[in-house]
Amino acid sequence: MFRRKMREYLKSWKETKAGKYALLIEGARRVGKSTTIEEFVRTEYRSHIIISFEKTGEEIKRLFRHMDDLDKFFLYLQQYSKTQLYERQSAIVFDEVQLFPLARQAIKALVEDGRFDYYETGSLISIKKNVKDILIPSEEHTVRMYPMDFEEFLWATDDEITMPIIKDAFDRMEPLDNDMHRNIMESYRTYMLVGGMPQAVQAFVEHNSFSAAEEAKEMILELYLKDSMKLDGNYSNNTSSLLQNLPSYLEKHDKEFSPGIIRKDSSVRDYRKSIKDLAESMMVNICYRITEPALDQGLHYDENDLKMYLCDTGLLFTHSFRSTKHDPDEIYNSVLHGELNVNQGMYFENMVAQEFRKSGHGLYFSKFTHQSSDKKQEIDFVITRDRRPTPIEVKSGQKSKSHKSLDRFIDKYGNQAGRAYVIHAKNLEFSDRITYLPIYMTGLL
Repeated sequence: MFRRKMREYLKSWKETKAGKYALLIEGARRVGKSTTIEEFVRTEYRSHIIISFEKTGEEIKRLFRHMDDLDKFFLYLQQYSKTQLYERQSAIVFDEVQLFPLARQAIKALVEDGRFDYYETGSLISIKKNVKDILIPSEEHTVRMYPMDFEEFLWATDDEITMPIIKDAFDRMEPLDNDMHRNIMESYRTYMLVGGMPQAVQAFVEHNSFSAAEEAKEMILELYLKDSMKLDGNYSNNTSSLLQNLPSYLEKHDKEFSPGIIRKDSSVRDYRKSIKDLAESMMVNICYRITEPALDQGLHYDENDLKMYLCDTGLLFTHSFRSTKHDPDEIYNSVLHGELNVNQGMYFENMVAQEFRKSGHGLYFSKFTHQSSDKKQEIDFVITRDRRPTPIEVKSGQKSKSHKSLDRFIDKYGNQAGRAYVIHAKNLEFSDRITYLPIYMTGLL
């Protein structure tokens, strides 16, 4: 059982909202939702019942179809589960509740009854077929769970020291000792290669092997590809094609989604439903172009101009090398030590998108014109920080001081924009209007 930040959130939520609401933990498959909530209710309640709708039989489902008498409902539930429930001391968990939407609808009556606390987990929870014909309960709060971040990865490797050092340096805006920076960058690159899926991290920690982690990631990626086919149904293969071809978009210089890669003469509009379904599944993170830098970026974006990132950068590495016969330990160690020529930019940018998404930022990028050039200028990300639109450029190579687009953004929008950042592999540095931030500090923005 790895230490997860969600655990502290659950404890706080139980103290303030449990009994008045149910909590739904939403996330992509295999990010650790079920394991985290199971450990939580086991340690924080006198007793608990976990109903897994992936495994439960028809006798349990039948209870939800006949809930006129809650006394009888709880009596039968205890009998089937062989678990005694105690008023205000027990929890009931609906695991993978999207597989049985009627249970989710029942939350309203169960919470109003008030005897026990309720938790739900779900993947693909907002997909139309999973909410069709049910009333979404207003008594339900939702929290999103993501793959393990860098700090959680360090905890899994028994490192409780590194992140406090990073946070202190960030708060003081002072660079770390160069040797320490190099050591942390090696740890961060390892994290990028392994990824934040708990099964992959566990395999890596237990065997100290990229190959072991790769095997776990291949299974998860295969699960995602099968889920994307389910989203397509019988009418198209748009969603699965999007996921299959994702590394191809990120390999491009501008990394923007081009439907022509999948089908000639197609447009973004042809894929809009599939893009929405993938985003709601949380298997991908979508980044839209803003039409102008503003605090309310969600009101100023073009849904036909977008980038698509995989939810976990470790999975992206696996996806990229999927069709290649290779020894993962050999390949990944070569990448780790800079001995293999790969497009590091796509992985750095995917990692930054992943960090921003978990930190609560919406994902947006900018394209704009400037008087000094005939070409459109592009900024990788624009986030809201200190109540101002803040431009972010991601640089994976040695030339992190070369950023004409960022300079032109500052020139054009300087009065309304916040301090600019370049996220790179080097140590912390400053210039007049730009902070050069090591990638391992990204999540602290």
